[in-house]
Amino acid sequence: MLPSQCLCTNLRRAARGVSRHYDGALDGFGINVAQYSLLCNLQRLDQPSISELAEAMGLDRSTLGRNVRVLEGEGLVTLAEGQDMRNRIVRLTDSGVQRLADALPAWEAAQQRLIDRLGAEKRETLLRLLDELA
Repeated sequence: MLPSQCLCTNLRRAARGVSRHYDGALDGFGINVAQYSLLCNLQRLDQPSISELAEAMGLDRSTLGRNVRVLEGEGLVTLAEGQDMRNRIVRLTDSGVQRLADALPAWEAAQQRLIDRLGAEKRETLLRLLDELA
């Protein structure tokens, strides 16, 4: 791996490594870390519109829409009409809720491994720095 002083390069490299870590933990549950995050946000927001969900996740609507369609095909979410025809509501299905519950222990274990590797102080520093950059 070539060393680089570019923040973007290093952040993207770290993000790919962290994603691989969580994807490995979620292997066998039929979802990846991006899908897990989407399902968690759906559960937290309780039937948001696509626009609300996209904003909460920091994604554009088209990217989110593609990810939602994959989860819809798996039977983990459903789409319903919102208050007007331009806005759709995203809902977790019972299967989606169950998939989240099944995957949670694996996700928590992956999270704890990273926390143990960094230590509490570095974790807090990293979270502050990432929040600043976001």
